[in-house]
Formats: sequence, C-alpha cells, structure tokens
Amino acid sequence: MGQANERAIGVFDSGMGGLTVMAALMARLPRERFVYLGDTARLPYGTKSGETVTRYAVQCARALARHDMKLLVVACNTASAVALPELTHALAPMPVVGVVEPGAEAALAAAPHGPIAVIATEGTIRGGAYERAIHARGPDIAVVQAACPLFVPLAEEGLTEGPIAELAARRYLEPLFASAREKPKCLVLGCTHYPVLKRVVAGIVGADVAIVDSAEATSAAVARLLEEGALARQGGAGEPAHFLTTDAPDRFVRVGEIFLGRPIAEDSVSLVDLQA
Repeated sequence: MGQANERAIGVFDSGMGGLTVMAALMARLPRERFVYLGDTARLPYGTKSGETVTRYAVQCARALARHDMKLLVVACNTASAVALPELTHALAPMPVVGVVEPGAEAALAAAPHGPIAVIATEGTIRGGAYERAIHARGPDIAVVQAACPLFVPLAEEGLTEGPIAELAARRYLEPLFASAREKPKCLVLGCTHYPVLKRVVAGIVGADVAIVDSAEATSAAVARLLEEGALARQGGAGEPAHFLTTDAPDRFVRVGEIFLGRPIAEDSVSLVDLQA
C-alpha cells in the first residue's frame, strides 16, 4: 500500500454516466490518481430494488479497494440514495462521498426559496433521496419530481440531441412543470447520465430555470475532504486514469468519451468480474 495521499480516488457508477463526475474531479484535482469502475453488465441500477443496488454497490467498492484507494466517490444517484450507509460501514474509516447531498446543496444555492424540480431514475425518485436532502436544509421548499427512464439509454446511445431526445424530454418535462403550483426555479439533473442531455433539457424548461447537476458540487466536496484529511496528493501532474468495466471494454472506450469529454485509451480499460 502506498502513502495515504499518493493513493487513488475510486469512482463508480452503474455505467458510464458517472464519467461526468469523473470529468469534474479530474478538472478540479489534476494531481490526483483516479480509478473508475462502470458496472455496465448490470445497468441500469435505477429500476432495481434497494437491496440489489446495495449489494452491487458494495461489490463495486470492494473491487476498487484493491487498487490502493484512499477515497470513494459514488457517482451514481441511485446507489448514493440507497447504499451510502452500507458503503460507509464497509469501507470505514475511508471517506465515502455520494452525489445526492452535494446536488441538493447546489440546488438550494441556485433557488434558496424554491420551487425545485428533480428528474432522476425510477429508483432515485421512488426512494425520495433528493426530496429528503432538500427538506433537511429547507423544510418548506416545494419539490416536484419525475422519473425519466428513457434518458439513460438515450445518453448511452449518444442520442443527446435531435428529435428523439427532444420528444423524450418534452414527454417528461412538460407534465412535470405543468403539475407545479409555481414554475420551478431550478431543475436538478438527478442522474449522472443526464448532463449530456442538458442542452435539450434547457431548451424545453427555458433560460429562467437554473439547471443543476451534482458533478461540480461533488468535486468541490471531494476537494474539501482531501484537504481536511491531509489526503491531497502533493506531487506533480496526475497519472493517466485507469478504467474498469464489467462488460464490453470496446463499447466503454467508444461511448465513455461522450460522458468524459475526452478520448479514452483502449489500454486504459480493463474487464473485471465483480463476483469472482
């Protein structure tokens, strides 16, 4: 095991959407080492039970722990919503950061008096994690929510603009905003896949609605934890990121670029069996 501050930051998601969080982390923390795991063989997590998601999340965390990890980022809203207590217990005393709490804080900063709209997977909406996190900070804030199950496959297929993406976005967003007593002033993209659809979403909800995704807020939270725990890497430029996937590394290379915003080298991606 290396010195604590030289170890890697582990990041996992059910698929490739968490690479939007990874991109924000890499931009904010250029000296750090990163290992990313996308559980592409078992996505999406958003339609599965909380018990199943928790079991998968713990398996992902243990796989990343084998890569000399100092901090875990749960770059999956569904896993953050249901599995964070179990992950924190399993990895203690290692810090574990989810995306829901930072996302809720960013939403309240954008719309301190509400109303706030949240779109996410079925599992995240069903669990009510964002609503609880927002109400813990602002009990009287009005929150409206909707699941957008087609957004994940659209994002994974690279259909982030054009008529198909726009039709799906209208299908979900127009009823959501129509159901609110007062037009929401902020929309939370409560799934890490959704930021790649941000342009289409913004065109429907209008320029007067602040759009929040948790990537920037999560990267800021991680930076604070590294400093507070004396875990920040002090060396020069960070090493190239390493990626793990549970299925189809070639597809991970091709599609992952959409979310990471930069090319992914084929030799940086490894296939991993989480149940081995």
